[in-house]
Amino acid sequence: MPSSAALHQVTTPSLHLAYEAQGPATGEPVILLHGFPYDVRAYDEIAPPLAERGYRVIVPYLRGYGPTRFVSEQIMRSGQQAALAQDLLELMDALHLPRATLAGYDWGGRAACIVAALWPQRVKGLMSADGYNIQDIPKACEPRPPETEHRLWYQYYFNTQRGVDGLTANRRAFCELLWRQWSPTWKQGPQCYGLTAPSFDNPDFVDVVIHSYRHRFGYVPGDPSLESIEQALQAQPPIQVPTIALCGADDGVGPATEPDPDIGLFSGPYQRRILPGVGHNLPQEAPQATLDALLELLQNR
Repeated sequence: MPSSAALHQVTTPSLHLAYEAQGPATGEPVILLHGFPYDVRAYDEIAPPLAERGYRVIVPYLRGYGPTRFVSEQIMRSGQQAALAQDLLELMDALHLPRATLAGYDWGGRAACIVAALWPQRVKGLMSADGYNIQDIPKACEPRPPETEHRLWYQYYFNTQRGVDGLTANRRAFCELLWRQWSPTWKQGPQCYGLTAPSFDNPDFVDVVIHSYRHRFGYVPGDPSLESIEQALQAQPPIQVPTIALCGADDGVGPATEPDPDIGLFSGPYQRRILPGVGHNLPQEAPQATLDALLELLQNR
């Protein structure tokens, strides 16, 4: 944890949600959201300079990660996209934030994109790694090109009992492998991984991860209380808030391609930047580019 950060916890209807905070409590809020399999350490080079500029920076641990816990055993350990978005909304409500600038990648980018699409009045600006990150679940089982299918091997593994047992028994080694495959040109990955790996020891990590990668294919039901959000997402709603998409040219999950496949899903001000030599863990691999994009959004009046 950066020396300027403080660990806090807020209780929402579903979670005792842990987050790191920096900057003045009266500052303009910025929420930075990590993905799978990562945690708040992804923003260690981004949160401090934002706080130094007077912004209130909030970096939450997603459900199933680090010190975040569910408030009861009865709450479904859902990893579906609607749950991540609902957690973000409830965090903003608990902190009395009517509006914030959001940044995220992977799962966190999905939460940010959903809130920006369905509740644009809550979002001043959006930095989304890899563009439009909302799952199109009705089309999820359509075959993809063989190279894409190969890169998504872990998703199919998680849809087997062997995958559940493997992630349970080998979570740290498994996630370290994904780090290497998804960020093949990032030299600092091995030393950074040790700071993040303890977050995967959360008692709900495996259940949340497995549900996420089964629900996105429609193979398991979601939380019934979130069905209205999932229904709204089936329409692939456009994002109208000012957005900067940062895409890694060396992303092992899906390298950035041209032309932009997402341009029709953004109806407001939108820029897309492809970052050479950058993989999937975008804010940690390219902190300056991430910071620059956020400052551009924050200074847009």
